[in-house]
Amino acid sequence: MPRQPDSQLVAELLAKWEPELRSAFLDAVADIRDSITLRVIVERLERGDVEGAIRAMNLEPEAFARLERVIAEAYYDGGQATVGNLPLVRDPDGSRIVFRFAVRNPEAEAWLRQHSSGLVTRTTDDMRQAIRQHLTDGLAQGQNPRQTALQVVGRVDRASNRRTGGVIGLTAQQETFVSSARRELLSGDPEAMRHYLTRGRRDKRFDRAILKAIREERPLDSDTVVRIAGRYSDRLLQLRGESIGLSETMTAIARSRHDAIGQQIAAGKLEARDVVKVWKTTPQEHPRLHHRAMNGKSVPWGEQFELPNGVRMDYPHAPDAPAGETLFCKCTYETRIAFAGALVRRYRAEAA
Repeated sequence: MPRQPDSQLVAELLAKWEPELRSAFLDAVADIRDSITLRVIVERLERGDVEGAIRAMNLEPEAFARLERVIAEAYYDGGQATVGNLPLVRDPDGSRIVFRFAVRNPEAEAWLRQHSSGLVTRTTDDMRQAIRQHLTDGLAQGQNPRQTALQVVGRVDRASNRRTGGVIGLTAQQETFVSSARRELLSGDPEAMRHYLTRGRRDKRFDRAILKAIREERPLDSDTVVRIAGRYSDRLLQLRGESIGLSETMTAIARSRHDAIGQQIAAGKLEARDVVKVWKTTPQEHPRLHHRAMNGKSVPWGEQFELPNGVRMDYPHAPDAPAGETLFCKCTYETRIAFAGALVRRYRAEAA
């Protein structure tokens, strides 16, 4: 089978695994919300027990077990695809050099455990922070505990029989967006309500009702605000799912490709001096200009890319890269291997 360009290989892996990862995250959030007993949350909020209310939501790492499993599957698939895409190479005696990806490699397994558990810990911690600040603000403002609880866990949609519109699953920053949007809509202040209309993730189907309220210089009724804020929250949750799906897929694929080549070098089937990494940008709507400037830049295996802003990275989406360089980034890299030079050295070694 002819060798695929690395960019095509990564694109196929991304198309396969990004939806799976996005779905795994969103399904975990839906499961957490649907498993909540609203009465217990309300009772604890009536006592002012915010931490007890959060504990009753069961934000456990186990809820994200499928997410961790899909990350592992994407990693293994990326490694297998990488070695499977290497060309047919023979030793001087004519025997084929067989490239294989060791899925039970101790370093690979250790990285997967550490990365997956770290992601889940960060995710659940951020969810708790978002929920805590929403519950605390609601109680401080004298809101009805049931109203506050519903704003967090969402309301049951009759069509799907699932909870929608809550802040569970959002980051702490996204929770502030939802809270401020709700205040804008309830304010009756034309300027504040116009600001809501600048929010990119809003549901524009409500714009006509908001513009009418602005003209009449009145706040929207609470039921309408509940629907608007709920849809805004749902769309922010989708955004977070998209972010996690893309970034985690790209990280797993990039790491697996790096490890796959590294394993061949460690096994003596390749030599590091024959391997070069080449940065490749992917056309997208809002590319980072300093990433675009990296397109085609190359470094030897074992060395880091240096970006125009001074950031150094082993490769795009390296696990230790700053989040600002990876969020919604689709850059990748290709490995160019000088098989001819390696073969010449082998022939010379045989002849010596």
